[in-house]
Amino acid sequence: MTSALTQRMKPSHLKLICAIRDHGKLQLAADAVGMSQPAASRMLSEIETDAGGPLFERLPRGMAPTPIGAAFVRHARVILAEVDTLTTEIAQLQGGTAGAVRVGAVTGPAVGALVPALMAVRAEMPDIQPTIEVAPSVTLIRGLEEGRFDFVLARVGSDSDLRAFQAYPGRTETVCLVASADHPLAGRRVALSETLPYEFVIQEPGSPIRTALETAFLENRLPTPAQVTNSSSLLIALNIVSDSRAVSPQTREVGQLLARIAPGLAIVETDENIVVSNYLVLHVRHRALSPVAQRLLNEVLRRL
Repeated sequence: MTSALTQRMKPSHLKLICAIRDHGKLQLAADAVGMSQPAASRMLSEIETDAGGPLFERLPRGMAPTPIGAAFVRHARVILAEVDTLTTEIAQLQGGTAGAVRVGAVTGPAVGALVPALMAVRAEMPDIQPTIEVAPSVTLIRGLEEGRFDFVLARVGSDSDLRAFQAYPGRTETVCLVASADHPLAGRRVALSETLPYEFVIQEPGSPIRTALETAFLENRLPTPAQVTNSSSLLIALNIVSDSRAVSPQTREVGQLLARIAPGLAIVETDENIVVSNYLVLHVRHRALSPVAQRLLNEVLRRL
């Protein structure tokens, strides 16, 4: 970046560039940030002049970021997130216990660690404004990098570069099967081989629970389930399980919660231990957490 760019840059510039990336058209981006299309065009031209090159390709169907533009958008999102965090922290310092915190988690840790921690913090700080998003780990880590989360509970691959993150180890999770309460296997402890005649509703290939389940079958010299419905949606899995003889592998914490709150569901235990790869609690190393986010993070870690 040139010195002119850093000296002249304002939040409005960053918001416009992010809006162009999100909407793909200058007019839509201008509307999103509350300015006229000519003003947005002039602002973009000034930014590109200061940056030393075009940030977007002008294509027949819209605008796509150039490599410079993609880098600009990535940093702009982080800067805007930091400004939001600053604004929130000022309000918290002035008010004492209010403020927003944004956390992402995969399903099991959300149920077993994040929600209990949040309930404990809210008892002390009733005016906090938490946002919890449950999503696949790839989505969560990307959101953390872009500044959409204060911290996440997610799994990372063995080849992941964690240098940008402060990482704390989470729990080891085990898997049980969720079935309808009138399923032939409901409430029993069974061998994996006894589950093979039934349909499985499970996340897509490569997901942690899917990998753990298939590994357990293969390690016991069994074929993997032949009847499979792929879905990452817990609601879809429960809908199918409730109306059929299908089973759905879930982390034990999720399975126990479902069996407790839904009388029509039951847990099926397996003789073979099915272990999911550990998750991590991650936040960006050099991005300061607000007091509320730090308090919630500490409570999550205390419970692990």
